[in-house]
Amino acid sequence: MTQEYFDVIIVGGGLSGIDAAYHLQTHCRRKSYVILENRDAVGGTWDLFRYPGIRSDSDMYTFGYSFRPWQKNSSISDGESIRTYIRETAEAYGIDRHIRFRHRVKSVSWSSADALWTVEVERGPEREPVRLTCNFLFACTGYYDYAAGYAPAFAGVEKFRGRLVHPQHWPQDLDYTGKRVVVIGSGATAITIIPAMAETAAQVTMLQRSPSYIVSRPSQDAFALWLRRRLPIKLAYAIARWRNALYGLYLYNRCRRQPELIKRWIVGQVRQQLGPGYDVKTHFTPRYNPWDQRMCLAPDADFFHAIKGGKADVVTDEIEAFTETGVRLRSGQELPADIIVTATGLKLQMIGGIKVAVDGKPVNFGERMNFKGVMFSDVPNLASVFGYTNASWTLKSDLICAYVSRLIKYMDRRGYVQCTPRQHDPAVKPQPWVDFSSGYIQRSLDLFPRQGSKKPWKLHQNYLLDTVTLRFGAVDDSALEFTRREETRKAA
Repeated sequence: MTQEYFDVIIVGGGLSGIDAAYHLQTHCRRKSYVILENRDAVGGTWDLFRYPGIRSDSDMYTFGYSFRPWQKNSSISDGESIRTYIRETAEAYGIDRHIRFRHRVKSVSWSSADALWTVEVERGPEREPVRLTCNFLFACTGYYDYAAGYAPAFAGVEKFRGRLVHPQHWPQDLDYTGKRVVVIGSGATAITIIPAMAETAAQVTMLQRSPSYIVSRPSQDAFALWLRRRLPIKLAYAIARWRNALYGLYLYNRCRRQPELIKRWIVGQVRQQLGPGYDVKTHFTPRYNPWDQRMCLAPDADFFHAIKGGKADVVTDEIEAFTETGVRLRSGQELPADIIVTATGLKLQMIGGIKVAVDGKPVNFGERMNFKGVMFSDVPNLASVFGYTNASWTLKSDLICAYVSRLIKYMDRRGYVQCTPRQHDPAVKPQPWVDFSSGYIQRSLDLFPRQGSKKPWKLHQNYLLDTVTLRFGAVDDSALEFTRREETRKAA
């Protein structure tokens, strides 16, 4: 195989991958790079998910790129518009010319002697082996397993004679007009699918074991639109972005400090939507505190309108078994269904499931510590994007991409070819990657690196603190070990 070299290889052509490429080519103009994308289009998650009603659950002023204003009137946007925005951004900045589609990265191995990553790739449907090399590897793969979503082992599922669908692989030929639909789950996917399906289905039932927090907000941001009419587009966008980011941070901190107060407020909003006769205590009062799990969003209260209109309902119970015609519950109730949608969650994986080795030794990320939410202890020249759990993914993604570009530029100016985070501080205690009780997080914690009890190993989940640390903080951190080429050769 021929070995083609790039200074930087970006893995993933989704939201974060395009962001990484923009910052790299803007701030490190002399660096060559390529984006390796497994799919045949940009968009990542937004190209994968095609279920009814797919949309953002964050406002587009914080979910959009910092460098390219979101110009549609909608603040909560549909999946097709987001895909178009990502694709047009790649085209506008010439990033699309650096993307190689149908390139699936299987494994990567680092050589300290050569200061080089060797990247093993399968190209195209024939899975032709391709080998590339680079000095710096940037994983922008997200943390979902694209191959399959999470599906619990339901008793009797093989007996069901209707259609069983997981939202991650939605069949485009599925016609649910006039059909009875049961959606299992109460997370963001279920809250999105139900009002969309209810428009034409005979009846849609959300079957949940326990409730989630659901908040309503307008699909258009009146303040942002007011700004746009009076200010230059980039200035208006920047103000709206900061305003929404700071409000989200304020609300999150209020949830942490005064959980009972915020809980009463959210549940009270639901009661106002559904009326005094609805059993809000059973169906919409969670057992956990706000932001112990991610909140669900109902733009323009569409989810509640579907319930009030009689096209959707909620059942809180546990599944005993599937039957030929639906689902039998622990209470003895049976829910008839023509279609069952298992909106039961996602599987997570580290950097797209790529096998990683450093100097011949496999890397177990569960044994590593996360440096500033960007790199990993004892793994050289590898950065990865993880967005916020309590705010828009892109806010953190944009900070990480800007930081990595600063780091590469710093190394280039000083003649460094290797940068390795080292954790030598005995006062730093390992802690879980994120403090989140959601099932999809808890099921996968062992796969992910730990965070530390103090900086630079501490993950703040705080946009203001991360802005200070990643965008304005010094690159030359004491926990980073920098090496020049002659030093790597001597060590070898």
